[in-house]
Amino acid sequence: MTAPVPAFPADFLWGVSASAFQIEGSPTADGRGPSSWDAFTREPGRIRDGSHADVATDHYRRYREDVALMAELGVGAYRFSVSWSRVLPDGHGQVNRKGLDFYDRLVDELCAAGITPVPTLFHWDTPLALEEKGGWLSRDTAERFAAYASVVAQRLADRVPMWITINEPAEVTLLGYGLGEHAPGKRLVFDALPAAHHQLLAHGLGVQALRAAGARQIGIAASHSPVWPASDGAEDRGAAELYDLLTNRLFADPILTGAYPDEGLASLLPGPVAEDLKTISAPLDWYGINYYNPMRVGAPQPASPAGEFGGIEIPADLPFGIRPIEGYEHTDFGWPVVPDGLRELLVSLRERYGDRLPPLYITENGCSYGDGPDPATGRVADARRIAYHEGHVAALHRAMAEGVDVRGYFIWSILDNFEWADGYRQRFGLVHVDYETLERTPKESYAWYRDLIKGGR
Repeated sequence: MTAPVPAFPADFLWGVSASAFQIEGSPTADGRGPSSWDAFTREPGRIRDGSHADVATDHYRRYREDVALMAELGVGAYRFSVSWSRVLPDGHGQVNRKGLDFYDRLVDELCAAGITPVPTLFHWDTPLALEEKGGWLSRDTAERFAAYASVVAQRLADRVPMWITINEPAEVTLLGYGLGEHAPGKRLVFDALPAAHHQLLAHGLGVQALRAAGARQIGIAASHSPVWPASDGAEDRGAAELYDLLTNRLFADPILTGAYPDEGLASLLPGPVAEDLKTISAPLDWYGINYYNPMRVGAPQPASPAGEFGGIEIPADLPFGIRPIEGYEHTDFGWPVVPDGLRELLVSLRERYGDRLPPLYITENGCSYGDGPDPATGRVADARRIAYHEGHVAALHRAMAEGVDVRGYFIWSILDNFEWADGYRQRFGLVHVDYETLERTPKESYAWYRDLIKGGR
């Protein structure tokens, strides 16, 4: 350890995360159907390094090796995602038993290793058959999701104590349907809002389906960032408030308060909104936070692009502009490293939602650095990743000391993997993956996290 470990509660849950499309590979094995991301990666120019995820890290075949790495790491939980199209190749209808059997085997392997399985039911990979019928712009997809959730829970709920319905509906809406930089590649800007509502509805219907199938401890993994105005000027503050509304409150408010944060915004959404909100706001056992960095936002500057969102250029015709955050180190993705932003975010959520905020888990926190094995020693010295997580764990501890109820922390990610539109250019893993040989090499951050888990218990 390079810094003292703060004292966390004895039952604090230390975990790691990954997602099906980013690590599994085997896109047609055992009857899996295509997803929206399979189609997206085949469109020229969509993936920055021209790659695809047909192999990824080959987790579908190497999952036992990967679970052994997690067991050696000492984590209490593994947050993975279920490939909807592996279980239901068309998104609905006949269940693909061989696909469901894979997750059954994975859960058994995790349980045997003393690791809590934490499945996420949707992590961006919509079955292509549903995407071609409208995807998340269609209300029907929410209904199909609930049926899918029931299928998975009926098989796994006897061994899975903790569930996540949907991962980051904001990114699917904004990047997939709004800006066209992620699957399905639509550039609808504000006409993408139905995708937000239907994902939220799917979440609510999914909660109902999970509970009916005997699942317990249900939450969602939502991306959140503090939003800093570019200045104290009225225009910059107004732009920042709008950005906060669209990326934070549009998703949290309906779940936690049963209402959209703005009546005008609610009027743009497909109905019946009032009835849907009763479903969307079904009580949760916990709420998941994916945190990477704050965002600095100001009034639009029409003469130039509005800035970047996660490395993606935002067009100039939006009513806000993304400004650089200076004075901090940046990851290889160009994201500013602001550990105290996590504390700021958690405290602000508690202040905003009060008693309506359930216990929290940090379901993703991580950084991209391209450190590889030393040719002479084979060691992967990733000191910047260690410093990143040391800072964020300390900030998390400060938030807890200020009274925020946080029950666990999941690092993104256990393995280097296919990083969506960036392909294999970004490495978030505690374990290095050689994409030619698929050899796994634990990095020094892996050893650091192992020691932190031992010391934090």
